[in-house]
Amino acid sequence: MLAACAFGLAACGPRETVVQRGDRDQVLHRGIGADLADLDPHLATQAGDYNVLSALLEGLVSEDPVDLHPVPGVAERWDISPDGLTYTFHLRADARWSDGEPVTAQDFVASFRRMLTPSLAADYAPMLYVIQGAEAFHHGQADFSTVGVVAPDARTLRVTLDHAVPYFLSLLNHTAWFPVPLRVIEKYGSTTERGNAWARPGRFVGNGPFNLKAWHAGQEIVVVKSPTYWDAAHVRLTAIHFHAYDSIDAEERAFRAGQLHLTEALPPSKIAAYRRDDPALLRIDPLVGTYFYRLNVRRPFLNDVRIRRALSLAVDRSAIVEKILGGGQLPAHAFTPPGIAGYTSRAQVVTDFDAARQLLADAGYPGGKGIPPLELLFNSSETHRLIAEAVQATWRRELGVDVRLVNQDLNSTLDARRTGNFQILRSVWTADYLDPNSFLAIWTGSSGNNYTGWADSGYDSLLFAADRTADRTARFALLQKAEGVLLDAAPLIPIYHYTHVFVIRPSVHGWHPTLLDHHPYKYVYLATP
Repeated sequence: MLAACAFGLAACGPRETVVQRGDRDQVLHRGIGADLADLDPHLATQAGDYNVLSALLEGLVSEDPVDLHPVPGVAERWDISPDGLTYTFHLRADARWSDGEPVTAQDFVASFRRMLTPSLAADYAPMLYVIQGAEAFHHGQADFSTVGVVAPDARTLRVTLDHAVPYFLSLLNHTAWFPVPLRVIEKYGSTTERGNAWARPGRFVGNGPFNLKAWHAGQEIVVVKSPTYWDAAHVRLTAIHFHAYDSIDAEERAFRAGQLHLTEALPPSKIAAYRRDDPALLRIDPLVGTYFYRLNVRRPFLNDVRIRRALSLAVDRSAIVEKILGGGQLPAHAFTPPGIAGYTSRAQVVTDFDAARQLLADAGYPGGKGIPPLELLFNSSETHRLIAEAVQATWRRELGVDVRLVNQDLNSTLDARRTGNFQILRSVWTADYLDPNSFLAIWTGSSGNNYTGWADSGYDSLLFAADRTADRTARFALLQKAEGVLLDAAPLIPIYHYTHVFVIRPSVHGWHPTLLDHHPYKYVYLATP
């Protein structure tokens, strides 16, 4: 009887949660927001893509987990020429793909060539323009033999730059620079056309600390520790489950239910409760990023700079930050976040309803009369909707402009962005590297991340000159002029500058606050306090 009672009490005890089981087995469960569209690193465009791909692939260099300074990755060391133009990477002998094949310098050459091949239409191909001859090849104006990437042997890669780039090593941590196994990709179709289904469980071959095990669309991506990774001995996690949520409220509920170690975001309405009741779980980390609206300048009415500027002037950024967000975000009066690498834009966009109304009148639409309803497209998110509703109400009240809100899933909004099938589009840009160029370069005419139809040769010339200016003060002066041109033209409306607001279990170790929100998984582990 005593044994039966004891069994009954044990059976009626609290069931072990997913998090508790994960703590015991070194299995991390993290939310990633919306599901990924693709696991091909050369087609990645979202910050969430990096969160998964950085577990599966590794570039020439990796990142220190605390401050993200470059540390050896596939390359165990590198040499830099005195003029800063030539980088010689020496690859480690034990770098392996997940199928056991060695990772070679030729793999990197082939991967860079694929990224730059025009038919792939990779949005981030211009990031590789820093390589000598890369832009000409991407535009079909030269052969790849003119591109400054060569592999003298299997373990040596030489990259010659078009101009000195002080942050070049940090660039290499972007997915655009990750190697891919061309010999595997070609089994499933063209290596340089979209639609190749190689990046799927059972097919994907990577070289990172984890291997792809499963991908349940719209639910989760599962990766497991790779036995072929060169530094597998120091990888403590046995697996990571990346859980997809279209709703940040649902993600927060999953966290409270013990299904997640950490979330991608936190509903603004929950911040005060966590501050009061569970402050140890709440994290508000710095994050270099800007929330903004893209304006399609190819569309009627939005092709008039006066209307675009009026819309930008009539956004109450302070109210959005204070009344909706409440997570330490800053109103965005420029596109680049203040203080990035010591740069703060002198050009500013302020809230000025009178000036906005005058601009509409000057354009021939006093009080908004004559402007048909505009559409504001945003992907599914409670926060995006709240911000859109606030902007909608302000524009109607102050300008007499009617805006219709259109809500779609993330992949549909990405398709609309690529095809230009939008008028006003909710967007975000987080830094790929810690330099103002990471923000300003996306608005050049050749950028694959512009999407607005706006281009200005003077703006492009300023960015071109800044790239080739070694003196920091002179370089920043050119960037200041460029940002002034950008804000005057108003192909975008800056809303706010980010912080990363999320919740995380105390059992997660090695998850340091970083300005890019990068967290190398090889340094992360679970330990119950």
